[in-house]
Amino acid sequence: MLRLVLMGDGDSPHLLKWARALRGQVDLWALSSRGFAPGFDELIPSAQRLALGTQPNFEGGNVGLLRALPTVVRWLKGAQPDWLAPHYLSSHGTLAWLALRCGVKARLVGSAWGSDILVTPQRSALMRWVTGRVLRACALSTSDSAHMTLRMQALGAGEVMTFPFGLEQMPPAPMPGQKDEALFFANRGLEPIYAPERVLAVFAHLAAQWPEARLVVANSGSLAAALQAQAAQAGLGERVQFVGRLSAAEQARFYAQARWYLSLPQSDSVSVSVLEAMAHGAIPILSDLPANRELVQDGVNGLIMGAAALLSPSKLQPLALRGDEISLGLHRWVAEHALFPQAVAAYVQRLQALT
Repeated sequence: MLRLVLMGDGDSPHLLKWARALRGQVDLWALSSRGFAPGFDELIPSAQRLALGTQPNFEGGNVGLLRALPTVVRWLKGAQPDWLAPHYLSSHGTLAWLALRCGVKARLVGSAWGSDILVTPQRSALMRWVTGRVLRACALSTSDSAHMTLRMQALGAGEVMTFPFGLEQMPPAPMPGQKDEALFFANRGLEPIYAPERVLAVFAHLAAQWPEARLVVANSGSLAAALQAQAAQAGLGERVQFVGRLSAAEQARFYAQARWYLSLPQSDSVSVSVLEAMAHGAIPILSDLPANRELVQDGVNGLIMGAAALLSPSKLQPLALRGDEISLGLHRWVAEHALFPQAVAAYVQRLQALT
């Protein structure tokens, strides 16, 4: 069995999701730049984990993370892995590449998460060089969208496996009459990159023409207070409900209830939140980004919103008339194209072939 070391933020639910998918398929070890979420305890023995306790800046320039390199090298040499699997290439990918330069005997399989490819390399020539160097060192890389794969290849990546960071299991198919036709749901982070202020502006324009329309805004972030003030200033009152961070079960309830799902970030790859919404049959209204066009045909199974576009009831009506049909189609598409365990099984098979 291959010995693989996951390298990333062990406090992240996304890395935990990878660990769940890999368990039993490889001899799994893990190195975290911070700590480990409680779920790791039942997946990987403590003797096979190393927590560095740093506070990484995932855009790069991580002096604290680089200072841990000697500890990382000693631990990895003791682990004797076949593969290092860094997640988020501008930080953990750089650490893994430096570990190889310091004598760790392993191969790299790097996983890009989005802004490490779509944003960070554009910030400076240094970060572009670092990202490209890590990609060239990888025997295999993974990407969650065709658009991001092209960007990785332009930076120097060799072989790239492309698959969505999809669902671990499917929810029940949406039933006719299940949806609240006037309910919109949004749950991206309340941070500038996700442009939640635009979600509110778009909804405010729609709400002025559709008195029954309501919006539930989940999640938290640095813009939370400003967004609540924006909603109040727009006179939206109880028509916009801020519910904070939700459990998976609470979030699933809103996905299942809402007819519409709003996600309008400035930059994105294929978002797991969008896939979750689609699996529950919520019709996606998305910003005009290449990865979103891999999921949605504008006007057919959702809407793609240009930078200055606004919503109106007349724009939604053709989709609403086919609402239940579209919901079932979205659910079916996710089941056929975006289940994570099957994708990870193919990933492990490819690592075995390369080994």
